[in-house]
Amino acid sequence: MSMAKISACKQCRREKEKLFLKGQRCFSDKCVIEKKPYVPGQKAKRRLIETEYYAQLREKQKAKRYYGVWEQQFRNYYNKAVKRKGVTGEILLQLLETRLDNVVYTMGFATSRAQAKQFIVHGHILVNDKKVDKPSYQLKEGDEISIAESSREIVPIMEAKESGGSLTIPEWLEVDLDKLKGRLVRYPERDEIKVPVKEQVIVELYSK
Repeated sequence: MSMAKISACKQCRREKEKLFLKGQRCFSDKCVIEKKPYVPGQKAKRRLIETEYYAQLREKQKAKRYYGVWEQQFRNYYNKAVKRKGVTGEILLQLLETRLDNVVYTMGFATSRAQAKQFIVHGHILVNDKKVDKPSYQLKEGDEISIAESSREIVPIMEAKESGGSLTIPEWLEVDLDKLKGRLVRYPERDEIKVPVKEQVIVELYSK
């Protein structure tokens, strides 16, 4: 079943961990995983025998769901990470973190990654003053991200701007929320990436 057919809450329950797919709602008492901390389905409460392969697969699925990417996309990111100098797992997360949709969300320009994707596809996001409509667009150090001037009065963007003030912006980004502009200062270090994933386990899965 594709991610598009699984609700955000069920994806978190499937991984038995908050993936923050609904943005601020995940921090509230409305979060479903607080009430149903078990895997959805008729056999949800049965104890699973977790093999090494199962654990590796779950980490990969968790990362895919967190960033909202498909299987082939994720494989492509891994292949790119392998070819770069450095620690493969960390590079993999850096590539995912610096996707345009993730950065738009992290900057506070959208209330969730799903909403960030919508803003990008609908032409509301600029990179270096040029419209980019691909959520997977790979940002580089120094790239400037902004909301198109004609889109700044759109209600969902205004609401995101209002709620974005409560976010803690990581040091690898610069953001001026009032002007709805920001910049990718540098690639994030591993300890700055808060995704609840054990990337080395994913590398072990693909290395077999």
